[in-house]
Amino acid sequence: MTKRVLLAGLFHETHTFLESTTSLNEFHQRLGEELFNSRGDGSPLAGLLKVADESDWVVTPIIDLRATPGGIVEDEVFEHFWHNFESVSSPLLSEDNVDGIFLVLHGAMVTRSLPDVEGELISRIRQIPGAESVPICGILDLHGNISQRTIELTQGLIAYRNNPHTDACQTAERAARLLDQILTTNHQPESVWAQPPIMWPPTGTGTADDPMRTLASMARAVETSHNEIAAVNVMGGFSFADTPDTGVSFAAVTFGNAKHAQQQLQLLVDWSIEHREKGNKVDAPLESFRDQIREDVAADRTPVIVVEPADNIGGGAPGDTTELLKFLLDEQFHKSASIINDPGSVARLTEHRSGDNVELSIGAVGSSAFCEPVKLTAELLSTSDGLFELEDPNSHLASMYGIHIDMGPCAVVRSGEVVILLTSKKMPPFDLGQLRSQGIVPEECSVIAVKAAVAHRRGYDPITSTTYTVGTAGPCSSDVTTFPWARIRENVYPLS
Repeated sequence: MTKRVLLAGLFHETHTFLESTTSLNEFHQRLGEELFNSRGDGSPLAGLLKVADESDWVVTPIIDLRATPGGIVEDEVFEHFWHNFESVSSPLLSEDNVDGIFLVLHGAMVTRSLPDVEGELISRIRQIPGAESVPICGILDLHGNISQRTIELTQGLIAYRNNPHTDACQTAERAARLLDQILTTNHQPESVWAQPPIMWPPTGTGTADDPMRTLASMARAVETSHNEIAAVNVMGGFSFADTPDTGVSFAAVTFGNAKHAQQQLQLLVDWSIEHREKGNKVDAPLESFRDQIREDVAADRTPVIVVEPADNIGGGAPGDTTELLKFLLDEQFHKSASIINDPGSVARLTEHRSGDNVELSIGAVGSSAFCEPVKLTAELLSTSDGLFELEDPNSHLASMYGIHIDMGPCAVVRSGEVVILLTSKKMPPFDLGQLRSQGIVPEECSVIAVKAAVAHRRGYDPITSTTYTVGTAGPCSSDVTTFPWARIRENVYPLS
């Protein structure tokens, strides 16, 4: 029997402490059959479509909206999504012409009026006549701040297991196969949820290290030991969103006894509380590493990667703080490199030719509260359209954009030994193709400044001699106690 599935995606990681907002024109939108263009591009949509094709589903694609992490989302974005989703789905659901719904979600999206966008979406879907009992499956980023209603109103939301997110496409495949199992057997599972009073910064949520490594191992052990439990999700949360649900959470999908599954989640809750300090990873200041970096470069232990979580583009930061750039300019390490998001400087440079020396004021546009622009005279090396293809199809970036990446118009300039890639769109530095596409060979650099927290590791670790994660001034500080919290629930570690 033909299985009829609705497909939609709504994907944004929202940093609620930023002054800027994220408007509809900052979202990449696909409507209707445009979603089918994702086939084979390594994205979560591609994973779903692969299983749908194998299973001979009739897929009704509705809308996919996604944007780079940033400030609070304007309400019109969600209402635009909802208008498109409801207008297509409501007639089909009322005619009993839908067997399942698949949603590609992030889990940490916040609008001006909605602190729990995903929960609101699913609640609204359930209120559409005919949708009350239709199975809803899909995916979540493990950095989602997941509410109880998001989980308990669905049958199979599966979270990424890896950070960096190397398994986004595969996670969508797993979630789609779970939906196919439900549709084939007509046996719906239950989803259960649990949340400890804990919040960890992004630096504490890498899955190669504890606490996430042990929690993931415990989750896999539960799935192996209890065949009726189809999935156990470990969500590290997103600590730059001031919502009642912010923080670590766990969920399980079970075809068996829900109370038993809840007991298994409690084991994870108890362990995370006991070991909560392991995830509170706060970075030492840049100055404390200066001499070590000098020694590494002098001894040719390179490339040295200096990671700056406070300006983590993948966490919503503007990617234009200048403290690390000033450090490189002061030190003049041989063939050092930095990436700064600065569309104004790029626009000015497009008026010049390669080889021209141009006076520039770089950075500190979106981060003026934390730093000042760098004024210098630099040689223009090249300009480009900023398009590139991921070197690694399993890059963290593929979970957001697929393999085809657009940084907007770009320019590369040099000041002494420092090469600076200037972009027009902030682009998380998760794939080495970003530098290589602009003529910068990362393996030949002595020091590279990286605006990230954890997700860069997939690309950079294989080429890196030494990595230093440093504390600088910026909107994504790993010290979460410094933010002006107002909505979060009481007694959450490390706030209390």
